[in-house]
Amino acid sequence: MVFNSLVFVVFFAIAAAIHHSSLSWRARKCSLLIASYGFYGAWNPPFLILLWAATILDFYCALWMERSTTKARRKLFMALSLCGNLGMLGYFKYGPFLLENVSHLVQAFGIDWTPRPWDLLLPVGISFYTFHTLSYTLDVYRGELHARRSLLDFSLAVTFFPQLVAGPIMRAAAFLPQLESEKRGSSAQWSNGLTLLVIGLFQKMVLADGVLAITVDDAYLADGTHSFVDSWVGTFAFSGQIFFDFAGYSLCALGVARCLGFELIDNFRAPYGAIGFSDFWRRWHISLSSWLRDYLYVSLGGNRRGRVRTYVNLMLTMLIGGLWHGASWAFVVWGGLHGMYLVIERAVRGPRPEEPTNPIVIIVSIVLTYLLVCVTWVFFRAPDFTSAWEMVCAMAGFGTSVPGVLASKVRAAIVLVVIAGMLLSHAFLRKRPLESTLVAMSPWLRAAIIGWMLFLIAVAAGGQRAFIYFQF
Repeated sequence: MVFNSLVFVVFFAIAAAIHHSSLSWRARKCSLLIASYGFYGAWNPPFLILLWAATILDFYCALWMERSTTKARRKLFMALSLCGNLGMLGYFKYGPFLLENVSHLVQAFGIDWTPRPWDLLLPVGISFYTFHTLSYTLDVYRGELHARRSLLDFSLAVTFFPQLVAGPIMRAAAFLPQLESEKRGSSAQWSNGLTLLVIGLFQKMVLADGVLAITVDDAYLADGTHSFVDSWVGTFAFSGQIFFDFAGYSLCALGVARCLGFELIDNFRAPYGAIGFSDFWRRWHISLSSWLRDYLYVSLGGNRRGRVRTYVNLMLTMLIGGLWHGASWAFVVWGGLHGMYLVIERAVRGPRPEEPTNPIVIIVSIVLTYLLVCVTWVFFRAPDFTSAWEMVCAMAGFGTSVPGVLASKVRAAIVLVVIAGMLLSHAFLRKRPLESTLVAMSPWLRAAIIGWMLFLIAVAAGGQRAFIYFQF
C-alpha cells in the first residue's frame, strides 16, 4: 500500500475515523497498531514476522538492560539486540552481496564454486525499522532513556504506519512521549496535514514520476555510450527525481501523522541549497544522517581523537551509510565519495567553517556543491558499477559526441526548467522552513497553489511508481 493510491485513501479514512472516535485512548492505540500492521502486511504478510521479532527482541532487551545490576549483563543484552537486528538485516539484505563476492574471491584462487541463487525477497522497510528499534536499545543502554513497560506503546512507536516503510527514522525518545496522552488531530492540524500531503503527492506523482522519471530511465537504461549532454541532463533529472520522490514521501508521512495528532521530524530542509557537504547532510535525509552521527560517528570517536582519526571516522561513517542504502559496490562508492567530500571540506575549511556572506560566493558554493553531489548520484542510480563508470566518463567529456536518447530539445528543456526551479526554491528556503513559508502566504494564494496541485495530481493519477526508498 502506498500513499499515492486510492486504496490508501480508503484505508486512511477508516483509520482516521476510528482514531477520532469516542473509544478509549488504549483502544484507539490498538486500532492504530492494527492499522499499521495491515498497512505493512499489504506488501507481504509473512514479513510481519520479522517486524514482530524485532519489536519483541528490543522491547525485552531494553527491560533486561535496565534491570541488570552489572555492566557485563547490560553489555550482554545490548549485544543480543545488535546481533539480532543486524543479523536479520544482514541475512536478508546483504546475503546475496556477500555470497557473490565470496564466489569471486575463491574463483580468483582457481576454485570453481558458484553459490545457489539467493531467492529470498528483501522485506520492505527493514533498514528503517531496524535503525528505529536499535536507537531505542542504544538509548536505554547509554542511560539516556528509560525502558518502557508498555509493549503496546513500544510496538506502535515501531510500526506507526506513516513512517514505517521509508521513514523518517523516528527515535523512541521523540515518539514514545506522544503516546502518553490522548491524540486527535485538531482542525488546524488537519488543515496543515492535508496541505503537506498534497504537496508531497504533487512532488511524487507530478514531478518525480510524471516529468523526470522517463528522462532518467532513458538515460540510465540506454545501451551504448552516452554523450556529454545526455549524461548531465539524465543525472540532473535523477537529482530531482530522488529528491521529489523521497521528500514527497516524507511530506506525506508528516501530513498523515499530523492529521492523527502526531508530529514527525522534518526529513528535508532544502538540501540543494546547501553550502558544502556538511551542510548538505544537515539537510538531506536528516533522520538517517543524525542517526549515523549520534550512534556511529560519535561511537567511533568523532572528532575527539585528532585530525587523522576524524577523517577516518568520517569516511567509515559514510561508507556504512552507503551500504545501508544497498548491497552493492556502487553504493559503497556513493558513500565513499561523500566521505571524501566531507574529509576534504574538513581539511580545507576546518571543523566549524563560517558561512559566507557574499552573495556571489554563496551562489557559487551552492552550484558547486550541487554539481559534485550529482556525480555521486550516478552511482546511486546506475544499474551496476560498470554503467556508472561509463556515465561518469561521459559527464567528464569522454563519451560519444553524438546525441543519444535524450536528443529531444523539448524534453531536455523541460527537465532543465524543473531543475532550475528546484535549485532556486532551495536557495530561497535555505533559512525559511517550508511550513513557515506556507503560513506566511496569503490564504487565497495558498489555496490557489494547492488547488492547482490537486488538479495536476488528478491528471497524473494512474500507473504510478513505488517510492524509490521502499527498496532500502
